[in-house]
Amino acid sequence: YEAARVDGASRMQKILHIDIPGLLPAAVIILILSVGNIMAIGFEKIYLLQNPLNTSTSEIIATYVYKIGLLNANFSFATAVGLFNSVINLILLVLVNALARRISNNSLW
Repeated sequence: YEAARVDGASRMQKILHIDIPGLLPAAVIILILSVGNIMAIGFEKIYLLQNPLNTSTSEIIATYVYKIGLLNANFSFATAVGLFNSVINLILLVLVNALARRISNNSLW
């Protein structure tokens, strides 16, 4: 900041050339970690608000796995659906990490 002030940089130039490049690596890491949870919607909220009238439109993967696995005792199918959900999350995480590495040279690994 002191060097930019001595060089005559305005407040906007300081933000564009000092603040944003300093915050960008942390923002990219937070974005990558947030994409890993994009398919994880709050199970409890959805399940508690479901009733026979809105079940067909409010079904999410987590409640579907619960109903199939525990209520219908179809454990193997519920495990396969849960594993598929995890694989989709992993693919999204790897893709966003690779995209972040190409664009900003910041990534998790």
